[in-house]
Amino acid sequence: MGIIAFLLAIIGHIICGVTDCLLGYSKKGRLNLKDINDADKMSEMFKDMPLSFPLSSMLLGTLAITMFSFGYFELCNWMIEFSETASVIMFISAVIFLIPIVTHHVFCGVVEWMYIRLGRTNEAREAVLEFQKKTFPTMYVGYAGLLTFVVTLFIMIVSGNTSLPMWACIFNTLVIMILLLPTKLPAKGNIAGAVMFLGLLLLV
Repeated sequence: MGIIAFLLAIIGHIICGVTDCLLGYSKKGRLNLKDINDADKMSEMFKDMPLSFPLSSMLLGTLAITMFSFGYFELCNWMIEFSETASVIMFISAVIFLIPIVTHHVFCGVVEWMYIRLGRTNEAREAVLEFQKKTFPTMYVGYAGLLTFVVTLFIMIVSGNTSLPMWACIFNTLVIMILLLPTKLPAKGNIAGAVMFLGLLLLV
């Protein structure tokens, strides 16, 4: 299995986690999503957010997702040895995950950039929230693809149909996400992705 592809995936997920934080934190701390329904609170929430934060998030996020895509496709290639069907399912689901999710990531950055650039007015708030709601399908489709990918990988490993020990199924984004959900850690999805590829890299 390609060590370089896995290393790219680990680094890519770490960078993507940083870009998530650029969108989720201002100089005042973590942004509270509950405040977006209140025009005054939302304006105050983004008051000290530099335009460079969402812009950097969009650019670096695109690079990061491109980087970790190599890891997902390498897993598809590795799976061919054990099941062509599983490999095809993982490949298709990886494409369904990666293309919409990079679009969704850019859209999230655009929403914050436009809101700040337009002066954080109530009209700007209503416009960007409408835009975000109408582009949410990119997120739903993307995460449906990721879920299909990791569930397929989990089943193949836990059933003993690969060269890995069955307990290696714990190195899976879904399992790690479940463990991280009760925590207050930011960018949980990218932490889970990085841990998955790190664990598989050490085992293969």
